[in-house]
Amino acid sequence: MSGLLAGKRLLVTGVITDQSIAFSVAKLAQENGATVVLTGYGRLSLVERIARRLPEPAPVIELDVTDAGQLAGLADRVREHVDGLDGVVHSIGFAPATCLGGGFVDAPWEDVATALHISTYSYKSLAMAALPLMGRGGSVVGLTFDATKAWPVYDWMGVAKAGLESASRYLALHLGPKGIRSNLVAAGPLRTMAAKSIPGFDQFEEAWAGRAPLGWDLTDQEPAARACLALLSDWFPATTGEIVHVDGGYHAIGA
Repeated sequence: MSGLLAGKRLLVTGVITDQSIAFSVAKLAQENGATVVLTGYGRLSLVERIARRLPEPAPVIELDVTDAGQLAGLADRVREHVDGLDGVVHSIGFAPATCLGGGFVDAPWEDVATALHISTYSYKSLAMAALPLMGRGGSVVGLTFDATKAWPVYDWMGVAKAGLESASRYLALHLGPKGIRSNLVAAGPLRTMAAKSIPGFDQFEEAWAGRAPLGWDLTDQEPAARACLALLSDWFPATTGEIVHVDGGYHAIGA
């Protein structure tokens, strides 16, 4: 076995379609020597069907990150497939329709709470549920969308991502003594299922491709996935609490 992640055991969440960043992470991870376990929520048969498109069959575990019971039992269910974990990928986000598409000032707290629970708090919840399986050198990697700015139509999901970015830094603080890293990848806009669910998301897609110094391919998930693999590997042993931008350089350029 050879590759950047040779011998690594990874838990990857958020594989919904083969166009998702999580699918690309799982695929590249397997191609680089890792053993992958997936989680799914809701229509598990759909996730299982997508999992069969990976280079190697990958088991799928049901996980609702808002369900305390499922989180408590995650380690035991993962142990049915691997004897431990070296990395966890958090690719989970959801906001009710009221929280997106220009509804920022009108969104009710109940819907905002749902967005924050699933998109922000779950980062900590997932990491702690997987912690019994992880040892020194472990890595938790999440996906964000640059939360330093207020984006049109992103609304409360932008707030949730800002919370996610802060949560990753705090997780880095508290897991550091255990030798476990926490980092995020900030990808540019990609035409995933999640993006398609945001009304008006295409408003800045074309501008992004035109302004990013390196250009930007709205349909290529691999650059973001490669960054995730690098952070999951042993090549960043002293990097934690970091946000790696994979956006063609857009974030660095003034208006």
